[in-house]
Amino acid sequence: MASQFNTSEFRRSDGPLQHNAATAWAAAWTGQGVTIAVVDTGIDIDSPEFAGRISSASRDMFSASTNRGYNATDDHGTDVAMVAAAARDSTGILGIAWGASIMALRSDDPNSCVSDSGSTDPDADCQFADDTIASAIDYAAAHGAKVINLSLGGDPPSALVTSAVSRAAAAGVFIVVAAGNDGNANPDAFGAGVDTAGSGAVIIAGSVDENGVISDFSDRAGNQPDHFLTARGEAVCCQYRDGKMYIDGDGYVYLFSGTSFAAPQIAGAAALLAQAFPNLTGKQIADILLRSAFDAGVTGTDTVYGRGILDIAKAFQPIGTTSLAGSTTSLPLSDSSGVTSAAMGDATARASLQTVVLDEYKRAYGVDLGPTLRGAVVSQPLHGSVGAGQRHVSAGNEKAAVAFTIDASRERGEMPFTGLLRLSREDAEQARVLAGRVALQLAPYTQVAFGFAESGDGLVAQLQGEDRPAFMIAGGSVGDPGLYRTTDASFALRRQLGRWGLTLSADSGKTWSAAYMHRAAELRGQRDRSGVSDFGFALDRRFGDITTSLGLDWMREDATMLGAEFHDAFGLAGADTLFLDARAGWQFARNWRLGGALRNGWTAAHGGGAVARGSRLTSRAWSLDLARSGVFASGDSLAFRVSQPLRVESGGLNLELPIDYSYATLSPTYGIRTLSLTPQGRELDAELAWNGRLLMGDAAASLFIRKDPGHYADLPLDEGVAVRWATGF
Repeated sequence: MASQFNTSEFRRSDGPLQHNAATAWAAAWTGQGVTIAVVDTGIDIDSPEFAGRISSASRDMFSASTNRGYNATDDHGTDVAMVAAAARDSTGILGIAWGASIMALRSDDPNSCVSDSGSTDPDADCQFADDTIASAIDYAAAHGAKVINLSLGGDPPSALVTSAVSRAAAAGVFIVVAAGNDGNANPDAFGAGVDTAGSGAVIIAGSVDENGVISDFSDRAGNQPDHFLTARGEAVCCQYRDGKMYIDGDGYVYLFSGTSFAAPQIAGAAALLAQAFPNLTGKQIADILLRSAFDAGVTGTDTVYGRGILDIAKAFQPIGTTSLAGSTTSLPLSDSSGVTSAAMGDATARASLQTVVLDEYKRAYGVDLGPTLRGAVVSQPLHGSVGAGQRHVSAGNEKAAVAFTIDASRERGEMPFTGLLRLSREDAEQARVLAGRVALQLAPYTQVAFGFAESGDGLVAQLQGEDRPAFMIAGGSVGDPGLYRTTDASFALRRQLGRWGLTLSADSGKTWSAAYMHRAAELRGQRDRSGVSDFGFALDRRFGDITTSLGLDWMREDATMLGAEFHDAFGLAGADTLFLDARAGWQFARNWRLGGALRNGWTAAHGGGAVARGSRLTSRAWSLDLARSGVFASGDSLAFRVSQPLRVESGGLNLELPIDYSYATLSPTYGIRTLSLTPQGRELDAELAWNGRLLMGDAAASLFIRKDPGHYADLPLDEGVAVRWATGF
């Protein structure tokens, strides 16, 4: 955690604190293994802040004949290196990349940083020759430096320097150069020339104070705003002497200021990125730091702050479109990776789905897609029973029967669950005639039925002549698909074969996503739907007072798995479900009937994409009811039912997902991640229902209770009383 770095050493370190470096440190990125070349006045080789981290490639770039080495004779190069990489040693300060190595390339002209007497002059204007700078840049790139810091300025760079910068950029090196300390509207000519030569791998560093306000002395972005970034360069702690933070006799430490010290803040950030994401080129590092900057000044890129203020935490976040490692299909982390169905309830409430995604720069991130999975919206069956505003019209004789369900609201057409699913107005208008069926007697032993927006199971029940009690809440198990769907057309054919009846049925329609699928680039919060079809056959027979039925139903989904929908990145190509339905009723006394039904389902996902073998589900629904007819008057009925809607009892989706990523081969390692689709909750419904004639109309009353509605264990009991009365005019 970032809080573990909240020490006195950290609080003295202005850059890391202001630029959110601890976020990267908490993920173990310290710059270790990355070399920062500091082209400057050398380094204090005895400072404990660099112990063991001064690169063996460090050298004096001016001339071997001077034999002066790279040990600094002034503080500038040492201070720059401190800002970039001072050690985390519980003393003094620590740099942005406190684990990085420093390649000290001393490039100042001999005697330009000392007084006439030969002693170090802190106010001296050190001089740097262009050929020395160019040699240092080439040397750094050739000896493994990933980052080059140029806290230099002045006249436009010569062709020697710009050519060296171009070569380093082409080799994948990142370069940061100070903007200059004249308070001008544009960066100084040296920085501007280096930027132009860098082809996007260079950042010009301006300075801000502790409040993020541009420093008075700092040159502005001016005509180089696209590659201009600001960082802390004003009143930076602290000057060192003899390897220790210098405190004068009055207890004050000396601070230093300048764009020279804003630049190594950015150099350190680049080293952190280079360690964490070794695939990045210098140009990509520059682009990431610029795109992730905290916007300051005028909104967007401006002529003062350029792209903004360095923000390391944001630089480590994915940028652009993300995708599963090894996949070309985008998977934005703001999208929903999946929506489960009604039969799965709260299965994803505590789900974890660890994988690896790549961002626009092919940076690998370990993510948990579990929080992006969504559970189904809990159905509200009472709405369909008493709030749908429907009117039923039927007519028929022994040879034919016709029935329609019509929208009676005159305002909107809603099927029983369209309020829940929030159909578009266009869909609702098309649903004014909500459902219809036609049944015909073709021969003494043959019947056929056709349905519009009517399930095949309903047609089968009609042809079998079943007498089912009417309930508002507690559904029967047979025909429960465990998902939200509509039926476009259905068909059933029944043939009486002696004492047995054989019924064939088929229907087709669409599944509806049980919650909004948020797809940033596609649906924009709309519901998705895909095709579903059913084919089944059933045998029925009466044994005296007992009626029985046994059937098999095959449901084929084009793009879902028992109604669960997943992001295209997973490649789910649908599923097949085989349902076994058993139903029985016993007329054990006059006007009394005991009934029960059981549905068992076995679902197998179609392979392909990330969907691996073994992606299977088992599901179950059941109901028991007791009914009494003629309770208060002829034609009325009182019934009690206990039921469980279809629920996944075991199984899940096996996904072959990237679980690791190699920057050496730029390829992922795959493993199987199992997403359990079995809910913790188990909905149980109990309902006492009465139906009959009342006051020249048809009336119904219900007393009900639902435990774990929608198979959500954390939801409270759903209980209540419902009354419905309707009449014709």
